[in-house]
Amino acid sequence: MLATIEGFTVNFSQPIDISIPLTNDEKNPIAWYIDKPVIEPVKMGDWVGKVSEGSSTNFNNIFFNPHGHGTHTECLGHITRDFYSVNQALKQFFFRAELVSVQPEAQGEDFVITKAQVEKALSGKTPEAIVIRTLPNDSSKTSKNYSNTNPPYLEEAAATFIRECGIKHLLIDMPSVDRESDEGRLVSHKAFWDVKDINNLNADARHDATITEMVYVNDEVKDGSYLLNLQIASFENDASPSKPVLYKLS
Repeated sequence: MLATIEGFTVNFSQPIDISIPLTNDEKNPIAWYIDKPVIEPVKMGDWVGKVSEGSSTNFNNIFFNPHGHGTHTECLGHITRDFYSVNQALKQFFFRAELVSVQPEAQGEDFVITKAQVEKALSGKTPEAIVIRTLPNDSSKTSKNYSNTNPPYLEEAAATFIRECGIKHLLIDMPSVDRESDEGRLVSHKAFWDVKDINNLNADARHDATITEMVYVNDEVKDGSYLLNLQIASFENDASPSKPVLYKLS
């Protein structure tokens, strides 16, 4: 199916899925010191919700954490005292996006994505969404246990720059835009959402902006401009598992 959007042609029959599937085995990525997801049939007495064990249907329970078990999209409710739902924050689902590849810079024991790197990668473009692919890029990102590994993250100045560009949706292939262990400061989350006080939310905080973490963009997908379809499940929660899909613009 072809469509024309803002002078570009989009082929909706050629989606580029940059989400990581959720599984119940060791291949599932993990962050934040939790165990792998659990997907198992319901058991009630002698009845097991599994066709191979005599049931008429497969009837599974799924136990997972959206922040720690794969691709997820979150709103500012992730860091505020008061409750805010990503399902209420995200009301549009198609955005002009720019995919950029960045090799984080060594800063002491850390690897950091800097403002200068993001500014150079965008080259003056101001899309609605940015997808940051970190280098080196390999398929281990789809199954890695990130706990206690101090993964690369976004410096506060870079998050501020992205916000000031007017970008509403930030996607990254790491477990967090902030340092794994930062004593709860979460400076890049706060900078991107423009949250000045987590206990008394400022009026100009960005309720309609989202952060999507733990995506994976294959090397075959080239840097450049895309149409992003940011799909979430309808959870009334600060975060939801999500399925961001890119489409080439030509």
